[in-house]
Amino acid sequence: MREKKEILLKVEHLCQYFKMGRAELKAVDDVSFDIKKGEVFGLVGESGCGKTTTGRSIIKLYDITSGNIVFKGIRIGAGKRSYQNAIRAAKKEYAEKIAAAGESEKARLKAELAEFVAGQQKEIKAAQYDQKRCDKEYAQKQIAFLKEKYLPEIEKAEGTAKAELQKKYRAELAKAKKTRLTTQIQMIFQDPIASLDPRMTVREIIAEGLIIQGEKNKEVIDRKVYEMLELVGLVREHAGRYPHEFSGGQRQRIGVARAIIMNPDLIIADEPVSALDVSIQAQVINLLNELRHKMGLTILFVAHDLSVVKYFSDRIGVMYFGRMVELADSDELFAHPMHPYTRSLLSAIPLPDPEYEKQRKRINYVPLRDHDYSKELPAMREVVPGHFVMCNQEEFDRYQQQLKESQSE
Repeated sequence: MREKKEILLKVEHLCQYFKMGRAELKAVDDVSFDIKKGEVFGLVGESGCGKTTTGRSIIKLYDITSGNIVFKGIRIGAGKRSYQNAIRAAKKEYAEKIAAAGESEKARLKAELAEFVAGQQKEIKAAQYDQKRCDKEYAQKQIAFLKEKYLPEIEKAEGTAKAELQKKYRAELAKAKKTRLTTQIQMIFQDPIASLDPRMTVREIIAEGLIIQGEKNKEVIDRKVYEMLELVGLVREHAGRYPHEFSGGQRQRIGVARAIIMNPDLIIADEPVSALDVSIQAQVINLLNELRHKMGLTILFVAHDLSVVKYFSDRIGVMYFGRMVELADSDELFAHPMHPYTRSLLSAIPLPDPEYEKQRKRINYVPLRDHDYSKELPAMREVVPGHFVMCNQEEFDRYQQQLKESQSE
C-alpha cells in the first residue's frame, strides 16, 4: 500500500485568460492537479498548450482569472470570474422564475437571489484579499512565531547572553518582515540567456534573492553563493564573471543556483533543457535529480519531450489546448495511454533502433475525428485509481474495456 504524502501544492479549476482586443484567449482552461511533497510532477504537451502559463500563474507572475492555488495549506492565488459568472447565471435564472411566479412567490425568490448574490460577492472579496494579502499574512505569522520564541528567552537571559539574543532576534525579525510565502516557490526559466541580467555578475545574480529578503552580512552572502556554485558544478572563480562568458549549460546551472539559494519548497522548472544540446540536457537533468534527493525538493517539471519527463517524473499530466487531458503515474501513463492525444505524443518518441524506426507508425490526433461530444461533453474521470482521463461516459466505458483486455492478454 502506497504511503500518503502531504500535498504541497493544490491547483483547483485554474483558468488563465488573456484579452486580445474584444476577444479572449483561453491559455489555461479549468486545469486541476496537486503535487505531493518530495515528488516530481511532469507537465507535458505541445508548444502553446498552456504549460508555461500554468507555471507562471502558480508563481503569481499573472493574476489568475478563475480558480484557486493553494500552497502549504494557504490560498496564494484566487480568481473571481467563476463567482461573477455564477451571479450572472443566477440573475438570469431567477428573472425567468420571478416573471412566471405569483405575487406571494416573487418576494421569496427575490430574497433567495439577494442571499445568493451576497454570498458570491463575499467569495469575490475573499479571493481578492487572498490574492493580494497572502504574503503579508504569512509575514505576520512568522513575526508572531519569532516573538513567541525569543521574547521569553530574552526576559530570562542576562548580560552578554541577553545582548546576543536581542541581536539575533532583531536580525531574524528584520528578515521575517520581508519574508514572502511565494518566495518558497522558485522558477528555473526556459531561456538561460534571457533570464540572466547581462549587467550583473554571477555573484549579484545568485545573491539577489537573499538581499531582497533582508540579508545584509556580506560574508554570509558570499559563503552561500560559493556553496551554491559548487553544488551546481561550478567553481568560486565564476562568481566574478558575467553571463555572456558562460556556455548555455553553465548559464542554466547559474539559473538553478539562483533558485536553490532561497531554499525553496517547490521549484517550477520551465523547460530547463529545451534550449540546450543533448549532452548538456543530460547534465542539467542529472543535476536536478541529484539536488532533488539532496535537498528534498518538490519539482513541477514543464517539458514537451515525453522521454525526458518519463525518466525524471513520478506523475505526469498531459495538456492540450489549455486543458488537462490525462493524468497518471509515469509508468502507468506509458504502459496504458488512454487519451488519443497522449497516444499521439507517445508515437512521436524516436528510439535508437533502425528496425523499430522502420515500422514505427505516427498516430495523428484530430479532435473532430477522434471524439463525438455532440451528445455529452467530456469531464475528468478516474478510469483506474490515480489515472484520470478527459472523456465522456461512452469513452470512459470504452477505456475501461480496453484496459481489461490489455490486462487479460
